[in-house]
Amino acid sequence: MNDARQTSLDAYSLILQAIDDGVYRPGDRLVESELAERLGVSRTPIREALQRLETQSLLTRDGRSLIVASLDHNQLAELYVVRAELEGLAARLAAKHANVEEVRLLNAMIEEDQALVDDPQALSRANKRFHKQIHLASHNRFLVQQLDLVHRSMALLATTSLEVAGRGSAALDEHTALVRAIERGDGEAADAALRNHISKAFEARLKLESEGRDRQGP
Repeated sequence: MNDARQTSLDAYSLILQAIDDGVYRPGDRLVESELAERLGVSRTPIREALQRLETQSLLTRDGRSLIVASLDHNQLAELYVVRAELEGLAARLAAKHANVEEVRLLNAMIEEDQALVDDPQALSRANKRFHKQIHLASHNRFLVQQLDLVHRSMALLATTSLEVAGRGSAALDEHTALVRAIERGDGEAADAALRNHISKAFEARLKLESEGRDRQGP
């Protein structure tokens, strides 16, 4: 891989990470010159990275400007449907293929995350790591690739459902039920536990949306 190609990939990864971290939020305008200065690269790899992000629908046009895309209610519902299907499959496969070390790691992650229940942002980051580990435990590279695309779109959500009161503790209980099913090698139970977890997360996000509309008024 030549240096120019690598620089373009690095710029893409850095911008994507900034969106995922909330540095750039839905509606924020991305300017080539500002990004080039921030990332310390020329404008050409920045331009290529922005074009790639636009192609993936993570950025959208507002006149001549590119802004971070946002998801409307229908898109959000569609995203959660796909997420439940793919993650349910990952859980089912993990119950079949996860090794002892992977299960031990999942249990350790849940235990460590107990300290984060009162910090929604930190718990959200930990939650992403946990779900990624479930994906990897499926031992299916093509499924992992598709889930990466889904979770890339999750970066377009400006808030985390873990901000809902009590959601952090409930989510960890759901993680525990999921890992117990994987540990038993019970694919059906793992699938059901993961789907229930996604359903509860979606319900919490809808609650956040509703509260946001209430604050905005009629």
